[in-house]
Amino acid sequence: MPNQHNQAQVELLKEKVARAKSVAIVDYSGTTVNNQVKLRNELRAAGGEIFVTKNTLINIVLGKDQFTDSLNGMNAVVLSYQDEVAALKALFQFHKDTDKLTIKQGKLADKVLSAAEVEALSALPGKNELISMLLARLKSPGTGLVNVLKASQRNLVYVLQAIASKTPATA
Repeated sequence: MPNQHNQAQVELLKEKVARAKSVAIVDYSGTTVNNQVKLRNELRAAGGEIFVTKNTLINIVLGKDQFTDSLNGMNAVVLSYQDEVAALKALFQFHKDTDKLTIKQGKLADKVLSAAEVEALSALPGKNELISMLLARLKSPGTGLVNVLKASQRNLVYVLQAIASKTPATA
């Protein structure tokens, strides 16, 4: 019979995974406590968190036997709550800076992702960047139209200035 602590951990992890928009499994062996604190702070700022628990409990919560190849060693689950890629970007930035984590697998919706797919997902622009790109695209036709309409007036001013500079000033 499972003990009370493990049952509570499973329920807590189930609740966290249900709220998360994306999940990644990382091997955190080789990181120091200072590295882990720094990673936790960076993930919190990006709208995510890292959760450390037993591999068997991770396997129970994330889906039976979908992650068994990745669940050996010292593993943690990185959860992204606000945006699918924001916490993964912070995770990969930390990985690039320290080179101490190993990203093993991930999960987005109900799809299991390989380490390469998780890395590709982290390279995508975040929600705020996508919104700003959309606004720029929506704004560009109007800006282009204004520039075209002003071009004839601007060109007329340039022609008049050229004529005025060529003719001698009469008093």
